[in-house]
Amino acid sequence: MSLLGSGAHAADFFKRGVGYHSKQRLLIRESTVTRQACMPRHAPPVDESLDTGPSKTARKHEMHALQDLGEALIALDPKRLVTLDLPDRLIDAIAIARGIRAHEGRRRQIQFIGKLMRSVDPEPVRAAIALWTTGSDAERVIFAQLERWRERVLADDTALDELLQAHPGADRQALAALIHEARTERERGGPPHRYRELFRVLKTVLGNRPPDQGPA
Repeated sequence: MSLLGSGAHAADFFKRGVGYHSKQRLLIRESTVTRQACMPRHAPPVDESLDTGPSKTARKHEMHALQDLGEALIALDPKRLVTLDLPDRLIDAIAIARGIRAHEGRRRQIQFIGKLMRSVDPEPVRAAIALWTTGSDAERVIFAQLERWRERVLADDTALDELLQAHPGADRQALAALIHEARTERERGGPPHRYRELFRVLKTVLGNRPPDQGPA
């Protein structure tokens, strides 16, 4: 082999070697860039001063306040409880809590009641409890009369006629259907959902002023 040929061969070998290493460096760079692009980027720090929601302490205080209100409802006379505009699920949970004697079980049930109370406006409930605690004799009389009217219309068909004579604007058909459902509910021993609804409807019909001819 001539010296010239040998030199050309060496130069070609050198170029291929340089090209190979250049490609390797390029592949390494591309791989590094890809990994960096795929790596999760750290989110910028949050400025807590911009958080306008309630603080953890405030939320905890609200939770305890609702649980305290739930305990007050558990201690409330069941006849008064049904007059409040509360979801049936909440009233059922309160009824269950009354039958729990174990401390831990009762504590958990009260926590559950507190969670259910989040869907209820607590202020009217607190106002009603405060009113019953310091209420007047006249308010207690109205409550007792509403109770007696409910029991009368459930026991006697003629009681509905008497009620409608005093309040002709009431919907006879709707009242009769509700009374029938409450009777069926009682006979089957089911939860008193319609029974509670009947009290609320009577309270609306009578406008907090039961007629004088109501049962004594």
